[in-house]
Formats: sequence, structure tokens, C-alpha cells
Amino acid sequence: MKTPAGPERRTVRIDVEGGAIVGDLHVPQDARGVVAFAHGSGSSRHSSRNQQVAQVLVDAGFATVLMDLLTGREEDIDVRTREFRFDIGLLAGRVAATTDWLREDGLRGLPIGLFGASTGAAAALVAAAARPDTVASVVSRGGRPDLAGDALTEVRASTLLIVGGADVPVIGMNEDAMTRMPGEVSLEIVPDATHLFEEPGALEQVADLATRHFDRTL
Repeated sequence: MKTPAGPERRTVRIDVEGGAIVGDLHVPQDARGVVAFAHGSGSSRHSSRNQQVAQVLVDAGFATVLMDLLTGREEDIDVRTREFRFDIGLLAGRVAATTDWLREDGLRGLPIGLFGASTGAAAALVAAAARPDTVASVVSRGGRPDLAGDALTEVRASTLLIVGGADVPVIGMNEDAMTRMPGEVSLEIVPDATHLFEEPGALEQVADLATRHFDRTL
């Protein structure tokens, strides 16, 4: 079964242990792949930065799904305690659940990529390692791949790491991670950009790099 011709926009719910996670699915006409977004700590599917990148991908012909990786109850707890936002195992499980939903119920027949930001990039890489036959491609924006731990050695998906040129500590973390990853992996540095890519034009460069990577790998 192939994806519907589109276009389509809707809210989706994916059952997970302890409740459900909610996301926004956007399918353009005749989508040729789908990209699931994993946001960073303290963010959500309403992240303006991820939404901006997602819109560029939709315009390029990719479906996107931006998920809240915590249930409503977990989110309420995390606002007070911050105990879930760095639980990479939990977050990776939710990303994996999203890819399973896309493969089995959501957009069967489309190749799947992941876009992770900050800690969400680690969750995306762990999920890619856990679903090597499902996840074809990963893009990390300002990611913390070091938090993926030993899962880095199991990532087979073609991976692009994007880091801001002024985000010096994270550049080193990404360079170290590359040495542990056996699959195709490359690093792009956006000149003068800081961790959140808030500088004029920086996020546009991220979106362009991500689109070109998914064009090639999906």
C-alpha cells in the first residue's frame, strides 16, 4: 500500500507505554519520502525552527511528521523536574515507535528519514541503530551524538551532522562521533552559527543542507 496522493495535514496519535504521543503530519502531493522530527530538550512539535525546516522539506516533496516525544503526563512532570528530556533511551523508543507507525500504519511504501535537533539527534541516531531496515537517512542539527553512546557503532543509515561554526564544543563532539560510526557520515559546519542557528540565514542553510541530503538518500 502506497501513500495517498495528498496533500494532507492532520494530527496523529501513536500509542506508547503509559499513554500516547501526538504529532503533526504534513503530506504534500505525491510525496517521495517522509521525515520524522525529533526535537531537543525542552522543545516540542511546535518548535518554530523545526517547523521552518519541515516546511522547506514539504516544499521539496517530502512528507514530515513532528512528534511530541513525551506523553501529556510525562510533559507535565518534565516541566517541573526535567527528568525526561535527557532520557535518551525513552526518547529514542518514541522515535522508533514513530518510524514503526509510519511503516505499518501511516505512510507505508515511503522511505523514512529522521531529523534530530540537539538531544533529539541522539534519540534519532539510537532509533536508527534499532531500526536499520526502516531508517534510511538521518540529519542532525546542532546535535549531541555523543549521548547516543554505543548505539553509534550500530548506525547504518546515511548520516549528515550539521553544526554551527561558533558552537565549538559541539563541533568536537560531532567529530568524535564520526569516528565511531561505521556507515556513511559527513559533517557540515555553518559558518558563524551558534547552537540554535538563530543568526540571519543560518537556519535556511540548515534546511538547504537537509533537503539535499534527503534528496540523495531517500
